[in-house]
This record gives sequence, C-alpha cells and structure tokens, in this order.
Amino acid sequence: MENTTIVTDSPVGRHLDKISESRPASYLMFNKKRIDLVAKITIGREYDNDVVVDNKLASRHHAVIQKIKDAFFIKDENSTNGTFVNEKRIPEGKYIKLNKGDKITIGTMQLVMS
Repeated sequence: MENTTIVTDSPVGRHLDKISESRPASYLMFNKKRIDLVAKITIGREYDNDVVVDNKLASRHHAVIQKIKDAFFIKDENSTNGTFVNEKRIPEGKYIKLNKGDKITIGTMQLVMS
C-alpha cells in the first residue's frame, strides 16, 4: 500500500507542496548573499529599497529590476552616477534585458545575475 497523505491526496496539499519546493530560478548575488528575483526589485541607498547599497556613489533610489514576461530587465532611475551592466553605462529610463552572468555595478558595489 502506498503512503497517502493530505499532500498526495488533495489538490490543496499538492499545491502547497509545489509552493514549498519552488524557488525563483533567477537571483542576484550581492555581498555573498543570494537575492531571489521577484516581479520587481528596487536598488538604492535608501532603506525602503529591496536591496540597500551602502555606498556614497549610489543614489537613494538608483535602479529597478523588473520581470517582464519570462525575462528580467534593469532600468536606471535617473541616478547621479549611473548604472552599469558589464561595465557599460545603461541609458537612463530605458529597460535593458539582463542575462545570467551579467555584472551590475552601482557605485562601487557589484551584483551578479545568476
């Protein structure tokens, strides 16, 4: 006889089991920490950001990473010193697609797309 539980027998249990096992496939590495990417992540020096960058060269609200369909895009939020992807400054106000391995530089801090 098979082991039957609420997880294997009920739609709700199976759904909860899937939620507990699922982790976002894309994430950022920042200060040796993994930051799972969700629909929208704000980056900047101010404490109301999702990712707080403790660096004087970062603006209070520096950049945003947004999920659009199945891809992630970064946009500079009119920062003073710019946002760089793979050492190239991205245009202000335009979404740039991110790929695995991309290096995002804000001030002197670096985040890596994984």
